[in-house]
Amino acid sequence: MAKYEQDVQALLRLIGGKENIRAVSHCMTRMRFVLADEKKADTEAIGKLPSVKGTFTQAGQYQVIIGNDVAAFYNEFTAYAGIEGVSKDAAKDAAKTNQNVVQRIMSNLGEIFAPLIPALICGGLILGFRNIIGEINFFNDGTQSLADISQFWAGTYDFLWLIGEAVFHLLPVGIVWSITKKMGTTQILGIVLGLTLVSPQLLNGFSVASTPADQIPVWDFGFAKVEMIGYQGQVIAAIMAGFVLVYLEKFFRKICPQVISMIVVPFCSLLPAVIIAHTVVGPIGWEIGNFIADVVYSGLTSSFGVLFAGVFGLLYAPIVMTGLHHMTNAIDSQLVSLYGGTNLWPMIALSNIAQGSAVLAMSVLQKKNDRAKQINIPACISCYLGVTEPALFGVNLKYVFPLVCGMIGSAIAAMVSVGFGVQAVSIGVGGIPGILSIYSQYWGIFLVCMLIAIVVPFVLTFLVGSRKLSAADRYGEAGENEAAPDDAAVSESAAAAAADSVNGAADDTASGSTASGNSAATDGTAAGTLKSPLDGRIIPIEEIPDEVFSQKIMGDGVGIEPTGNTVYAPADATVGVVMADSKHACGLVMDNGMEILIHVGIDTVDMNGDGFELFVKEGDRVKTGDPLISFTPEKIKAAGHPMTTAFLITDNGSASDVRFISNQDAKAGQTVIAEYA
Repeated sequence: MAKYEQDVQALLRLIGGKENIRAVSHCMTRMRFVLADEKKADTEAIGKLPSVKGTFTQAGQYQVIIGNDVAAFYNEFTAYAGIEGVSKDAAKDAAKTNQNVVQRIMSNLGEIFAPLIPALICGGLILGFRNIIGEINFFNDGTQSLADISQFWAGTYDFLWLIGEAVFHLLPVGIVWSITKKMGTTQILGIVLGLTLVSPQLLNGFSVASTPADQIPVWDFGFAKVEMIGYQGQVIAAIMAGFVLVYLEKFFRKICPQVISMIVVPFCSLLPAVIIAHTVVGPIGWEIGNFIADVVYSGLTSSFGVLFAGVFGLLYAPIVMTGLHHMTNAIDSQLVSLYGGTNLWPMIALSNIAQGSAVLAMSVLQKKNDRAKQINIPACISCYLGVTEPALFGVNLKYVFPLVCGMIGSAIAAMVSVGFGVQAVSIGVGGIPGILSIYSQYWGIFLVCMLIAIVVPFVLTFLVGSRKLSAADRYGEAGENEAAPDDAAVSESAAAAAADSVNGAADDTASGSTASGNSAATDGTAAGTLKSPLDGRIIPIEEIPDEVFSQKIMGDGVGIEPTGNTVYAPADATVGVVMADSKHACGLVMDNGMEILIHVGIDTVDMNGDGFELFVKEGDRVKTGDPLISFTPEKIKAAGHPMTTAFLITDNGSASDVRFISNQDAKAGQTVIAEYA
């Protein structure tokens, strides 16, 4: 009898049968189904199967969490069901059929822009700094800027435009490259096509509006004239041109004999793509982009602009949780190109601040909960610096009401921002540093908006939390005893227990530890330890931006924000499971039966092993400090994935009293991050 026979049979029945499965694959911990009709899946019954740890739906995939043994379960399932598993990319593509047209468009936009975000943020910071030194008249009674009175700063102002121009004026190059990368075609051809869109031979796209029609240069072919217009800063035109190139290359690669493909395919793909880009899709994309930007701009500047802003500010945080927020980058870029600024970006920065302020209120409410403080404070700081995922997934979504309070504060701040016409010079860093991207004349009102985004969510969260949070939520394990220390009804033994609990929590805090389950061994010693598998910052598991990990569905542990690029064995163990194709995760089994999962990055299975190297195989014996996996951080960032690494104990084996030590900087193979009896 197969190990999972009963569960496999039950899962096939409960998921709607073979005919309801369009595709199935697996990653390190999860079965990933693409279902014809998700309503046929009995989620409640599936969750009760012994082998199943949970289920959720994401990006058109119905995911069933199995754990480290998912490969064996998957093999038994596909054999019993009589279906053939597919690659993760194929499953991902199939999943898109479960999305509507709008979802697919936004998803594709997000995937295109994800690799460009680091450059956009960097460029935004640089333009913000140029704004400070060259556009704000601080000196001589408000008549001169720093660049006006200092040659050094004048030179710096001019020099920094090298980067600003490269990021925003030459944006089509990055867009077309990203499309070819995403679609698996020749990236250098995409770069060349992008360069033809922004060539210095062409009239700069930003100058078209101010250039008389009879002075626009043209290519004269005798029978036709084509305007020599550049597409600097244009988004839609670049996207359309990129897909023209992609499909031309795929077509010619399909029909061209392999022996001559090196010559024929690039020539027959690039030349027509450039012609079509400048004669057909470029002008069409220009008009579409301008139309979208005009609609958004008109909406925000109309009599209904404040209402529009309120809706956007209210919904932006939930949009972030879906991963669809990258779509705003395209609109922001088009607004900057067309109007010289964007009123969307200020609202995004305010939303970051609002969610951080909700977490700040939770920090005050839970100031005596040592475990919660270790989550709340870093999440709040992260939000104020423009990264909201730790706060959203680790705190606000967990309790719900902080999320809602943050949304309300964001909506109010957005309405004030748009009502007073606040504009950013470009996309920049979110959160409080976002003010650097704001035109200087709007700094005063934006500071007011920031104050609203801080005060309103804080007050609302504090008021609601004071009533809704339980004693255990506010005070931790001391909980109800701590909530009423002066209550005469409390027995001496309960008071003593509370005191012991508080003292233990204080000791844990002093050592930077986070308890998991029971406290450490009673004599203060541990029978065994686990060393950090990576150089980096150890964070509480609740801050991992993945619900499966942060909600401890797979088991308890910690997250690691890596500063190194090599994963080492945390203890002497046997390699239980690896992902040989994606190489992004490894499962270990110790002699005491403890099972450990190390998962590098979030959703890095989608990278199909690109940027990863695996040093071990199943059955290998490893010692503490032996290398397991190496990875390239730049490739993970370029693919748009967080590098946060999950370190989980999925089975305690014979160990007990396990506790994890977080909020510390760790050295791989040296720093203790877990202790057990």
